[in-house]
Amino acid sequence: MPEGVALALALAGLAVALAAAYAWTRARQRHAALTRALKACDHKLEQLQIAFARFAPASIVEEVIRAGGVRPLAERREVTVLFVDIVGFTTLSESMAPERLVALLNGYFSAVCRAITRHHGHVSKFIGDGVMAVFGAPERNPWQAIDATRAALAVKEELARYNEALARDGHGPLNIGVGVHRGPAVAGIVGNDSLADYTVIGDTVNTAARVEGLAHEPPYPILISDGVARELDARFTLRALPDVTLRGKHEPLRLHAVEGYRDDDPAAS
Repeated sequence: MPEGVALALALAGLAVALAAAYAWTRARQRHAALTRALKACDHKLEQLQIAFARFAPASIVEEVIRAGGVRPLAERREVTVLFVDIVGFTTLSESMAPERLVALLNGYFSAVCRAITRHHGHVSKFIGDGVMAVFGAPERNPWQAIDATRAALAVKEELARYNEALARDGHGPLNIGVGVHRGPAVAGIVGNDSLADYTVIGDTVNTAARVEGLAHEPPYPILISDGVARELDARFTLRALPDVTLRGKHEPLRLHAVEGYRDDDPAAS
């Protein structure tokens, strides 16, 4: 083979090798850049999920993300709704500076939400000084009545601890009323494209709010409807109360005061 041809072939081979090496290097660089971009996207998505979980249950947030932003259809559910309210809040708010009142409410909300989430409830919304919580949606829960009633008792315990902290700061105790009712409702994301939240709607919600309006301490800070009471077992101490006709209702409703709970397993949460 002539020397010139051999040199040309060698140079051509070198050029091919260099081109292949360059292409491989560029591919690795693009792969590394893509990996970094994907990790950044995953991190941002995780942050968004955490942020949106403050406004809707995590399972609903994940469902909306998977559906490309399309909200899931509302569905009929059997739910247990719990309402908590501060007794005498209007008088309290008139006697405190707004900044101090907000700090007081934030501590109160934290105490209430801890109790509710510990017993598998979803905090649906804050309404002034009130808290609305749902058991049985979005996740189905055959023990929702038990969980909601235990959450009501836990709210009272958490508030007792919060009142101790308030007393150390020279503040009087907060008294609450808790009402719990069970029944059918429609659960889903309600609102428009600019503002929406996950909640439940129906007469069950209205009745739970009416029951809470009758609860106060003393003598009965926790009231439940008969439909909730029938789902409870002997570990709960209840006191049957006379039937009442709630505002806006025609039929009387039987209520029970919740006085305690005996946990057969001290290690159980």
